[in-house]
Amino acid sequence: MQIPDVPDLAHARPRPVHWLATATALAGVVGLASLSQPGAATASQPGDHQVAAAPGPAAPSAPDPAAVDFPLECGGAGTVVVKKAYGDLDGDGTPETVAVVRCEAGSGTPPSGVYVLTGAGGEPRVVATLVDPGERRSVGPDFAIRDGIVLATLLGYSGPEVPSCCPDQEEHVSWHWKNGAFVRGERPVARGV
Repeated sequence: MQIPDVPDLAHARPRPVHWLATATALAGVVGLASLSQPGAATASQPGDHQVAAAPGPAAPSAPDPAAVDFPLECGGAGTVVVKKAYGDLDGDGTPETVAVVRCEAGSGTPPSGVYVLTGAGGEPRVVATLVDPGERRSVGPDFAIRDGIVLATLLGYSGPEVPSCCPDQEEHVSWHWKNGAFVRGERPVARGV
């Protein structure tokens, strides 16, 4: 008689009790993992620095765009705030809100208006229009305030024959406060090697 090199594994066949034990152990591991989650992640872009303030009066909050009637003609469709950013644009220590607003539409890409809001003196209100919806522009994903400068990528059309779904022009712009007004400028785009 020949003795096999492999031991008899008849006792290693999984039975329902084995599956139940495995499922229970797995549920325990998942349960413990959900209890020991790390804290919320925080990240900042280069140039976005927060400084802890000394105890004292609370810093003023930026105006809420939901409390503003924007100068858009939407034919009863209503407006929607697509993007917003907060920061002190004029150096007075009070934050402003820059809001990208468009008419509410079921489809397509309606043009956007870019508005600066202030809450100084009471209710939030529009104090400047950076992009008028009549320019037929929308704002791309690149939209922020850094060091008091508004940065945006504007998407537009080379002509009326270009469908509104598919802008074919892109412009990288910035606005900064100078001598009592917002000055628009071009900004360089970082290119990869």
